[in-house]
Amino acid sequence: MRFSLFLALKYLRPKRSFTSVVTLISILGVVLGVAIIIIVRAVMTGFGDMWQEKILAFKPHLTVSAPGGVIEHEEALCRRIEAVPGVAAVSPSIETRVLAEYQRRVVAPLIVGIDPARAGKMLQVTNMVDGTFDLTGDAVVLGVDLAADLQVGVGDTLLVYSPLNLVRPDEVYFPEELEVRGIFNAGQRDFDSGFLITSLAVGRDLMGLRGGAYSVHVKTDEPQKREVFRRLVGEVSRAAGPDYRVRTWHEVDRQLFNALAVEKNMMAILLMFITVVAIFCVTNTLIVITVQKTDEIGLLKALGFSSRQVMLAFVLHGWIQCLAGVALGIALAFLVLANLQHLVDGLALFGLEVFPKGVYGLDGIPHRVVPREVAEVAGLVIAFCTLASFIPARRAAKMDPVVALRRA
Repeated sequence: MRFSLFLALKYLRPKRSFTSVVTLISILGVVLGVAIIIIVRAVMTGFGDMWQEKILAFKPHLTVSAPGGVIEHEEALCRRIEAVPGVAAVSPSIETRVLAEYQRRVVAPLIVGIDPARAGKMLQVTNMVDGTFDLTGDAVVLGVDLAADLQVGVGDTLLVYSPLNLVRPDEVYFPEELEVRGIFNAGQRDFDSGFLITSLAVGRDLMGLRGGAYSVHVKTDEPQKREVFRRLVGEVSRAAGPDYRVRTWHEVDRQLFNALAVEKNMMAILLMFITVVAIFCVTNTLIVITVQKTDEIGLLKALGFSSRQVMLAFVLHGWIQCLAGVALGIALAFLVLANLQHLVDGLALFGLEVFPKGVYGLDGIPHRVVPREVAEVAGLVIAFCTLASFIPARRAAKMDPVVALRRA
């Protein structure tokens, strides 16, 4: 082992030759491949984290609904659910798609009517661009993108049309005049452009209800702890009773998180081909070295060194290249991620908008490095590199010393 390691390190010493240049290029290929995979997986993980964070802040963690559509005794149901340990807030709610008009500009957002006294705990909207989060009376709060689409500001009056005009053509429902009390920036395109927040009373008026609610929204203390949350869902279901259905935030937004997971895995698999190409470069380097060092290999075998020692020397040669490439690639990935937002902002100065909110739905580029994923990438690259090194190493080990010395 000591001789094999000594020989591998000897062949790695730079001598300003073509082989040294090829070795350097091979290591750089591994560095770039490893760095790109780690950066992409970290960004995709950050995407999932940021989506989850914004969903949990803006939307309910549990949604309790009735098969008939309308919950008649919503306050009694809310009191039963509020008594469950781990429940942070509960509110009856009415959600429906409406038409909103301001000076002949029309959009079709989702209006959410909740209890104004419970709104602060139910909707954790802390970034108010203008006005206040006030739902008392005929008031409405909307996102910054929706406000820009309608070109409305705080104090303006929106006309909100009931969807019952479409489903009940024989009846006429006059639009609700709602004053804009606040404009928020949730940092997520769907929330900032697709929601109107109003009181439960206004929601009932729009849907022609005298009382009741379409659902009961529940906020919990630990929505991200799977075991705790699973037990809490069971307790809320028992408190609500068999006549009600309880849906979690995982179920409501399942398609989104499944799509992110699939995209993350596909990106990692596709980018792994970059590293595979770099590993082939390492193989080519070893082939070049075995050809150039034919006379030395023949001499070593003639002196009594075993085929195993010779083969191990070339495997270690390729392995050391991969280890250096993996270590430098991890360091480069962390360096890029630490300055990722600065790089994106710098590209924006040249007119290259890398992360537009209108496309990705988020107002910043997120990332989070998972140590397990870094270890997986490093392990796969080293494993592939070790296997790729066996081909030229086996050729060198099987070389006949007489033929090798004769060629020299």
